[in-house]
Amino acid sequence: MRLSIYGERLITDVQNQFASVYPYLKIEFFKNVDFSRNIYPRQKQVAHALQLKDAYTSKKGEGDLLIEDVMTVSDLESTFRDRFGLAAQVFRRSGNIWLETTITNGWTLKQQNDHGREITISLRPDSRNEIM
Repeated sequence: MRLSIYGERLITDVQNQFASVYPYLKIEFFKNVDFSRNIYPRQKQVAHALQLKDAYTSKKGEGDLLIEDVMTVSDLESTFRDRFGLAAQVFRRSGNIWLETTITNGWTLKQQNDHGREITISLRPDSRNEIM
């Protein structure tokens, strides 16, 4: 997948494009975070309706970001930070909740997405066992 990263692009557009390939993962963007401590408080999360430029920690550049299944979460987040000046955090779906992937940052995007699918599907109630 090729993501176009430029200041006027809506965050929700980036998120939707990413989710079209990785439906059990999502990207959130944050403002004014401490990169050295890898802390992304929810209150610093940038609203989805805003543009990417509203999430810049430092404007570094614009362009296309090639995302492949073998890319790790850590590599993706580092690329957003180092190449585009964006604080991005990947979350994995687990049933009805979204979990930070900080412990599994070394996993590839495909591994993360597959794991999210497995967990989410296994947590769904089996309709054959429902009591009528």
